[in-house]
Amino acid sequence: MRWIYLSPHLDDAVLSCGGLIREQTLSSTQVEIWTICSGDSPDGSLSPFANLQHTQWGAGADASTIRRAEDITACRIISARHRHLPFLDCIYRKSTDGNWLYPSEESIFGQLAVEDAAMIYTLQTFLATILKHDDVMVIPLTIGNHVDHQLVRKAVEGLGRPLLYYSDVPYVIKHPEKVIEATYNFDSQLYNFPLLSLASWQKSIQAYRSQLDVLFKGEENMYSTINLYYQREKGLRLWRQNNN
Repeated sequence: MRWIYLSPHLDDAVLSCGGLIREQTLSSTQVEIWTICSGDSPDGSLSPFANLQHTQWGAGADASTIRRAEDITACRIISARHRHLPFLDCIYRKSTDGNWLYPSEESIFGQLAVEDAAMIYTLQTFLATILKHDDVMVIPLTIGNHVDHQLVRKAVEGLGRPLLYYSDVPYVIKHPEKVIEATYNFDSQLYNFPLLSLASWQKSIQAYRSQLDVLFKGEENMYSTINLYYQREKGLRLWRQNNN
């Protein structure tokens, strides 16, 4: 039996569940992190918003390659297998008439574009062919409402499988009140893990060098933020829909 954590981007699953994943791999559970939107940025000109993101990441034209390498390092630290799927991040996607689907910060936390329906179907079809019957699927609750998180959740829920859900870090840290709304009619289970796994979690997040300033305003603040998040319950909580 495998635990499959679906990560919309090259960091989400580790950011949100790295301590739990490390605790699982220490107990010989097979854990894989499948990143959906990890394809190469398209050739040619990017939108001003995408260029801004690359600048903030300090990554330039090699952003996709750099971020995949960061993710491989992070996964190794917590002993999880990685799988990078070739779907495009929302900042690189265009409509059929050539316009950028998500050209701003506001747009990536808004409504899914109608044109993304094809990507949802393709992802859903692909997952249906490669998932095993006894795989445990763990997907984002979509705290923060990022469109790529919405897309992944929508695609996987369409498979009709039992699912577990994780709280999206860092959004849940900034808006913990959103969990109550997002988990209405959900049951939860707390998974405790010790400080050793917390340390591995923090070290794995540290591997995402391009994202530390954007997400946490630096490495030191990341360590303190994740420590405080962990200290609330000495672990992480996963949710399951209550169908009663």
